[in-house]
Amino acid sequence: MKRFLAGVMIAWCGLAGAEEIGSVDTAFQLLGPDHKVVVEAFDDPIVQGVSCYVSRAKTGGFKGAIGLAKDPSRFSVACRQVGPIKFVKPLPKQEEVFRESASFIFKHVRVVRIVDPKRNALTYLTYSDRIIEGSPDNAITAVAVLDQKIPMK
Repeated sequence: MKRFLAGVMIAWCGLAGAEEIGSVDTAFQLLGPDHKVVVEAFDDPIVQGVSCYVSRAKTGGFKGAIGLAKDPSRFSVACRQVGPIKFVKPLPKQEEVFRESASFIFKHVRVVRIVDPKRNALTYLTYSDRIIEGSPDNAITAVAVLDQKIPMK
């Protein structure tokens, strides 16, 4: 019953949501917030016991304050086992687990989970996309699953 309810909650909520856990200013802006690097954390919505940390540049100034700035495509990701790993359901080979806007409408930071069944590991790739042209900038991290086989669809 608990697994069923967890599955319903995940389907209802969609992708993982992030919480900002800290930031550092990188450039002073006379009007509006400073440019900064933020660190956000989110839990994998299907793999309990795995949390990811994404750092990314955030544009400040007047445009940043009103939500019209386009954030640079510079980021990093680190995912770690933070508790016992439990799978809510079998995993597809590849699935988006996080998405957040990096501009007014057209650009997003994304994190995709890719299962490596040969090595029994979960890899997490972060990148950005835009409607017209994305960025080749990316970062990757992996979490080894040592105590059980990863259930696949």
